[in-house]
Amino acid sequence: MAPEQYFNEMYAADGSVRRHYTELSEWLTSTPPERIGQMRTAAQVLFHRVGITFAVNGDTTGAERLIPFDILPHVIPAEEWRTLQAGLKQRVRALNMFLKDVYHDAEIVRAGKIPAHKVFENVQYRPEMRGLDLPNGVYAHIAGIDLVRAGRGEYYVLEDNLRTPSGVSYMLENRKMTMRLMPELFARQSIAPVEHYPDLLLDMLRSVAPPNVLDPTVVVLSPGQYNSAYFEHVFLAQQMGVEVVEGADLFVKDDLVFMRTTTGPQRVHVIYRRIDDDFLDPHAFHPESMLGVPGLVSV
Repeated sequence: MAPEQYFNEMYAADGSVRRHYTELSEWLTSTPPERIGQMRTAAQVLFHRVGITFAVNGDTTGAERLIPFDILPHVIPAEEWRTLQAGLKQRVRALNMFLKDVYHDAEIVRAGKIPAHKVFENVQYRPEMRGLDLPNGVYAHIAGIDLVRAGRGEYYVLEDNLRTPSGVSYMLENRKMTMRLMPELFARQSIAPVEHYPDLLLDMLRSVAPPNVLDPTVVVLSPGQYNSAYFEHVFLAQQMGVEVVEGADLFVKDDLVFMRTTTGPQRVHVIYRRIDDDFLDPHAFHPESMLGVPGLVSV
């Protein structure tokens, strides 16, 4: 690719270091190459020891790979991030409004803004969701927005992951590893924290519990250890202090969801589901699914 076709994160067109990369550039200049190599090796050893791996969909060997880790962090200046943050929040609000609309009055279709077949004939459209009202009108509580840079440095959204987005645990572990390997860089700069993400996630999950429940029980519903993102399911559950469950651990009775425990059934108020739609409820979707919870959609 020709140089003018991609955006250089660290260097401007005249070869000067961009201001927000100054500290990193000075650190690279003062750090011997062999030391950087040792850091890279140390990161791989630590990730392997902790078991931070992922599986690639379509890989028939079943082999798991270590989380990819770049020793050089991607630096986003605060002003640029504020612009991104505002735009992404607006985007997620718009996507939720769209989802609520297409599963209710479909005004966007009737207004001719989008062809009906683009919505109702889409393989991801779920007729089972028609008319279903959700707490606070939110259909996608967690969004994974993939960003890319274009040639002039402008950001574009590559895709919106609204169903069961994964990967945030790798971001958190990458930050932890960077702080461990390069503490002097963090000491020199004011870097926005990310380690409070599990707290924000738990607060969000609790916010959709029934309003009369003071201490809601939250669980993470996982397909199990053979899922490519199972490490993340366990990681987030541990960070939030909640249980990881599989479909067989839950059951529906009297229009309520319960979790099987050693002391008997326990009411579940909020489920952070990491199971794809097709396997979520054999009564509503794939009838042969052994991963989901029979009757879950009906409650």
